[in-house]
Amino acid sequence: MAAADPERDGIRCMLMRGGTSKGAYFLAEDVPADAAVRNDLMLRIMGSPDPRQIDGIGGAHPLTSKVAIVSASTDPDFDVDYLFLQVVVDEPVVSDAQTCGNLLAGIGPFAVERGLVAAGAESTMVRIRLINTGDAATAVFATPGGRPDYAGDTAIDGVPGTAARISLELASDRPLLPTGNVADELAGHRVTLVDNGMPVVLLRAEEFGVDGTETPAELEADIDVADTVEDLRRAAGPLMGLGDVSGQTVPKMILVSAPRGGGAISTRAFIPRRVHTSIGVLMAASVAAGISIPGAVGSDLARLPGEGSIDIEHPTGSFPARVSVGKDAQGVWRGTSTSIRTARKLFDGTVFPRPAR
Repeated sequence: MAAADPERDGIRCMLMRGGTSKGAYFLAEDVPADAAVRNDLMLRIMGSPDPRQIDGIGGAHPLTSKVAIVSASTDPDFDVDYLFLQVVVDEPVVSDAQTCGNLLAGIGPFAVERGLVAAGAESTMVRIRLINTGDAATAVFATPGGRPDYAGDTAIDGVPGTAARISLELASDRPLLPTGNVADELAGHRVTLVDNGMPVVLLRAEEFGVDGTETPAELEADIDVADTVEDLRRAAGPLMGLGDVSGQTVPKMILVSAPRGGGAISTRAFIPRRVHTSIGVLMAASVAAGISIPGAVGSDLARLPGEGSIDIEHPTGSFPARVSVGKDAQGVWRGTSTSIRTARKLFDGTVFPRPAR
């Protein structure tokens, strides 16, 4: 029997909204194991490189040009392994240098949909190994009658309407502060480098001639700000153990300013050239952890609650991040996070990649 031809026979794919992102979810067994071959295939599926991704299923924005590849875990401490791929819209680049906390919201339901995990009668817990970072996550979500229920009354800013609640708990063995410093100096700017699931750099908005209330479009159009932030991102990469990040989308650069909507801090997130219309799950967790450390950039601006979630303001609302931050016996800052997200199955079927050139 002839091997399946992905261009003519297609590849099984589920399109899902996870949090405030949207992506294509695949079983690892349905895509090539070789990374170079796989990445070329994902470019052709998503329609990159092209600003409109007109010949693929990508949505012409970093938040909608994402891929999740899922398999049964090879580690007995986990149920599934999750590999995240960021497919760049207008360049032939596929990056696995980071993970995605928004697509993470869809991993548990997808695993049940594909039969990797047996559903509970009312709810299901899935233990997820994040291959990109080595972190561990636990997702709990409703499965009445033994199948995922996407309808519910949980609302998250950046997504219209409501959907079923998904609880995500993330733990990492890495130090919260990659350099060990509460603050560092880069090119004359005081910065805080934080990784509570996502590498981020905290910057004071006022140092860049903006007040932090600008829209994403306004910040993207300010070439001087965008160029300066990108220069700082490339300088921060090696300090965070990421090496040369010129071809990567991490670390995320976060302009912080005083809160204006009743939250703890106001943010504008560069990802890296586009500015997030909201904020990613793990970006919010890292920001919340960072501003909880005395002396960190933004800590003096923050209005931290005595307990409960730390609301991170963003362009379309706020994100409630629950974090636990403290020093271990060796004096190293550590952090964990819990987030509430939603996800929804949008389409399940067969995707046909653009023919290889």
